Amino acid sequence: MNRRDFINKAGMTAGGLLLSSHARSFGREDKKLGIALVGLGSYATFQLAPALQDSKLCKLTGIVTGTPEKAEKWSAQYNIPKKNIYNYQNFDQIKDNPDIDIVYVVLPNSMHAEYTIRAARAGKHVICEKPMALNVAECKAMIKACDEAKVHLSVGYRLYFEPHHLEMRRLGTQKIHGGVKMIESSLGFSMADPKVWRLNKALGGGGAIMDLGVYCIQGARRTIGELPEAVTAQGFVRDHNVFKGIYEMVMFQMEFPGGAISNSTTTYTSYIDRLYATTGYKWFSLEPSYNGTGASGNSSEGKISFQTNPYQQTRQMDDFADCILNNRKSEASGEEGMTDLKIIEAIKKAADTGKKVKVSY
Repeated sequence: MNRRDFINKAGMTAGGLLLSSHARSFGREDKKLGIALVGLGSYATFQLAPALQDSKLCKLTGIVTGTPEKAEKWSAQYNIPKKNIYNYQNFDQIKDNPDIDIVYVVLPNSMHAEYTIRAARAGKHVICEKPMALNVAECKAMIKACDEAKVHLSVGYRLYFEPHHLEMRRLGTQKIHGGVKMIESSLGFSMADPKVWRLNKALGGGGAIMDLGVYCIQGARRTIGELPEAVTAQGFVRDHNVFKGIYEMVMFQMEFPGGAISNSTTTYTSYIDRLYATTGYKWFSLEPSYNGTGASGNSSEGKISFQTNPYQQTRQMDDFADCILNNRKSEASGEEGMTDLKIIEAIKKAADTGKKVKVSY
């Protein structure tokens, strides 16, 4: 399969939808699936809500917030009726609202499991922002709740549907330049503010390795097309006044069954954003890679470049709506989210003990 065929095929199953065929199949030309955003922080405000304005299969129909001022502002800006506005006390009443098909959980990590399970019990399909949960046990409970309620579950993995990352995956898994031998996959930025919830271990679960490590893990494992079998890791703290109970920086290495090795850095005090793969003399990379404003690609064979939507989440949410309409499992499934938490738990253990840890799936 060549580059164009792969991207086109991946686009059909991962966000680049053939909308006319879906409309004919379901007779829903005038009906988009309604999404309620739970938590109106910066990600919902500056990424998800704008992305929904360009969606072909979804629309913003509800919000959940504990701040009345935000409720009023969002209601006016996005024409959300008061009956579709909820707070955290009356959230479960969302089950009686036919305007809302999907609940998108955009809360601190410690709240992901609770609101995913409550949304499922309310009969709503769920997108849960990454990382999926604080630990694997919570992931299992979330998957079970959605299965029992017969609703679809996806994790907010926008890059599963982004053309540059799909191309990196094609080049790696199809061995276009040979088998990948080594990968660098790193992400970091400055967030040295103790008031930010991500630096609170109880709310965030462990700092940059939880928040940013997901991207680094996925960049490596999806480019190679394998799951790591063992990890080593090193954790560092330079500013003990800011980073309490969590690592400021985690460097980790993953060993893959086919012989490839990846090396990654996640940090909250320095900027880095790179995915680089090499097969020997040939290489292909994205830099920047993981940020929400767009990737830029290059390789030993030339540029990697695609026209993309202003918001990566548009393709992500449209694909999830298509999963619901066509009753297919999301590529960014709950099981995918749980896989990443299994790897993260192994990395945290390796950093704490200084020993190589095998990953159990």
